[in-house]
Amino acid sequence: MTIEDPFKHSVLGSGIFYRNPRAALDWLEAAFGFERSMVVSDADGKLVHSEMRFGDSYIIVDSEWTDHIASPASIGGKNTQSVYVRLKDALDEHCTRARAAGAEIIQEPADQFYGERQYRARDPEGHVWTFTQPIRSVAREEAERLGGLKIEGWHR
Repeated sequence: MTIEDPFKHSVLGSGIFYRNPRAALDWLEAAFGFERSMVVSDADGKLVHSEMRFGDSYIIVDSEWTDHIASPASIGGKNTQSVYVRLKDALDEHCTRARAAGAEIIQEPADQFYGERQYRARDPEGHVWTFTQPIRSVAREEAERLGGLKIEGWHR
């Protein structure tokens, strides 16, 4: 028996952990344009769970709720993962918005040999976010030639 997902989650989401998840919710809205879709608090007002949407994807924004979960701010700024977000358009404007909200832009917007424009930003707790936008269609052979790489498989 198949039960429909009442939350309409996409197939893949990501959990991002913060020392101060409530501040992260505000910042992710202001800087990157994420929208809150669920915020669950206990009787004392402590955040228990939250979700944000961006396009047809979602992220969970949560606290450091156990000893094996940490924000980069708690482990010397190291990242063990990065979130990639694909924009349909307006990547440069998105970067300007993120910078104005206090994001550290660690890679300025630049065209990539594989046909995308991309920038990278670090949020206030040290998470690295990569934003991309398709700008042209590139055949695998061209990408190999331009990048000096051998590529197995390619986007369809």
